[in-house]
Amino acid sequence: MTTDLRDHLRAAFRWTDPGDGSDYLVSDRSGWWRDPAILAELGDGLAELFRAEQPTVVVSPEVTGFLVGPLVARALGAGFVEAYRAGARRPIAEPMIWAEVPADHRGDNQHLGVRRELIRADDRVLVVDDWAATGAQARALRTLFTGRYVGTAVIVNECPPEVARELTLRGLLTGADIEL
Repeated sequence: MTTDLRDHLRAAFRWTDPGDGSDYLVSDRSGWWRDPAILAELGDGLAELFRAEQPTVVVSPEVTGFLVGPLVARALGAGFVEAYRAGARRPIAEPMIWAEVPADHRGDNQHLGVRRELIRADDRVLVVDDWAATGAQARALRTLFTGRYVGTAVIVNECPPEVARELTLRGLLTGADIEL
């Protein structure tokens, strides 16, 4: 991973005020998707975090994971599988395997599912997402891939160190890198 990519990610990121008298800021990552230099380097940058583990498939939760995951899969020469949120759309017709996410970064319970036929017994699964605050989604997905999970790659890792170690979670940036 180049320092340039980290610098580009920091420069293209911003915190925004949602208004209405709120007492919090919202992360605005849209600059990452708009910047062609970031898009050109992002897949390789995240892939390098786990290249030595030789993943054969990348699994990413919707929504932003559907953008980042394929970039990493391409960089690794691996396949890509979507992890869908239950109830977000019409049911998927194929058989699914589901994991419960007890509480995500908003405190909401959810379920993530992947098409059963797309994960093979000999796969080495890398979970990829844009941001990890609690590790809840990575932990839930890891339960679906026992013995095949190699780790989780994210752009921003805000997880406590013990959670990052437990999940073999690695990021390009930390929360401190994008503080106000």
